[in-house]
Amino acid sequence: MRNSPADRNQTSVLGPKDSLKWTNVLGVRVSAVNLKSATGLIEKVIEDGRKEYVCVRDAHGIVRCQKDPELRSIHNRAFLVTPDGMPLVWALKHAGHVESDRVYGPDLMLSVFNAGSSKGLRHFLYGATAETLEQLQARLLAKFPQARIVGSYAPPFRQLSVQEETDIADRLNRSGADIIWVGLSTPKQELWMARMRDRLEAPMLIGVGAAFDFHAGLKRQAPRIIQRSGFEWVFRLLCEPRRLWRRYALVVPTFISLTAFQRLGLRKFPIEDAVSGLGTSGQRP
Repeated sequence: MRNSPADRNQTSVLGPKDSLKWTNVLGVRVSAVNLKSATGLIEKVIEDGRKEYVCVRDAHGIVRCQKDPELRSIHNRAFLVTPDGMPLVWALKHAGHVESDRVYGPDLMLSVFNAGSSKGLRHFLYGATAETLEQLQARLLAKFPQARIVGSYAPPFRQLSVQEETDIADRLNRSGADIIWVGLSTPKQELWMARMRDRLEAPMLIGVGAAFDFHAGLKRQAPRIIQRSGFEWVFRLLCEPRRLWRRYALVVPTFISLTAFQRLGLRKFPIEDAVSGLGTSGQRP
């Protein structure tokens, strides 16, 4: 890994991702992208027929990676780790990636559907419930009449057997999908994408979590001004206090303190790839 003195222009060391810029946020490669560039990069992977996956990441996911080496490795092997939360956007801009911006899962889904409508990209929806998928598909087709949704599947809410995974892989492959949208919540969707990547023929897997519920009209999104403020977590906490209060009570102070340690050089967060053995510090001095 070749780093500049300020380490402002990191690029991935993972084969075809060599030209993609990123910054190290607590040991996770966060891609220096915005909505337009992320959409274009995803289209290029499909055009080239490569097999990749994309993680849409916020501060909560970065904190989870601190105690889960497997999850951290999955992120660091992804084609893109998009900055879903404003704290990650600010980290990218602080590292010199001034054109980076938020790539919010629901926005990315709409952007790719819009870009793919004229190109005939084939989409498969994997996750949630059958009822949610029905509403999601109807709303997406109302918004993008030319979109090609070639299938959907709501997996059972339990660990799948080996045979079930084989059957699902066969079903997904028979669909001829170019993109498999995965809405399983984190970290289930990231673990699923990494486990299934080599068994699926679709060039692109994208984990978008709650985007399924938002676009199906089952959950309310924060107003855009709140999304851009960095306080979207407060809105979500007010909407679902019982489910989310423990998460944010841990995530917010942990993320703030660890990123302060990283910026001050009080603690190192090396980039590591547990599978290939590749590693680099990627660390700002």
